Amino acid sequence: MNIFAKLFSQPVMKPLFGQRNRGIEIKSEPEIEIMRTSGKIVATVLKEIAEIAEPGMTTADLDAYAEQRIRQMGATPSFKGYHGFPASICASVNHQVVHGIPSRKQVLKLGDLLKVDTGAYYQGYHGDSCITIPMGKIPDSTQKLMEVAEQALYEGIKQVKPGNSLLDIAGGIEDYVRPHDYKIVENYTGHGVGRNLHEEPAVFHFRTDALPNVKLRPGMTLAIEPIINAGSKVTRVLPDQWTVVTVDNTLSAQFEHTVLVTQDGYEILTDRTLL
Repeated sequence: MNIFAKLFSQPVMKPLFGQRNRGIEIKSEPEIEIMRTSGKIVATVLKEIAEIAEPGMTTADLDAYAEQRIRQMGATPSFKGYHGFPASICASVNHQVVHGIPSRKQVLKLGDLLKVDTGAYYQGYHGDSCITIPMGKIPDSTQKLMEVAEQALYEGIKQVKPGNSLLDIAGGIEDYVRPHDYKIVENYTGHGVGRNLHEEPAVFHFRTDALPNVKLRPGMTLAIEPIINAGSKVTRVLPDQWTVVTVDNTLSAQFEHTVLVTQDGYEILTDRTLL
């Protein structure tokens, strides 16, 4: 039994990292304001990592940079020590899907596809986001996978508004990805986020009746984070009990934002374009 089977009550579809608490929390305006700051910290770190990451660096280098910057901005890394995770970022390269452990042995190479996921805990609230970064020039097929993964996230976010449901988010993502003949990873979900890094509800990225189809309400804060694979949707966990990889060694890409449900739509709390 791997660590995820031990941590989650739903063994088929699991949050991407850790255990959700029960109950959906509606955030107050003061809480939302704090989350805007935690989200901005995460967005800043990811934007800077995207600018400095290059072939020859190690994923441990990027982890050290992220931890330093998160702490400089008055927050603490959400991931470090969380259920024993040893780092401040997840750094997943190429066929690694999620939860890659940064390492001095993992030297980035030209053409690699790097996923960097991180979180910041600021004044009692978390922000959470992920980006995919190409290492220099990449093949057109890899570029397309990355672009589809990013747009899939935004197609899901477009469905965020009061009265819509989690199935609307899932449908927006699925309907965009399907014509491209890529696969959505089904056994890891997004999640609520706030006082806890992982809260209810599970935010799924494809249509399913296996999880509650929650109606969206103002004040909900959701981490939406579809994972798109070039080949099989099936994954496996490596012996380190953290790193998830594609079973067929094909590439995987992912983007994630922390999103607030507003009175008339949504606000992306980890928006890097506003920095």
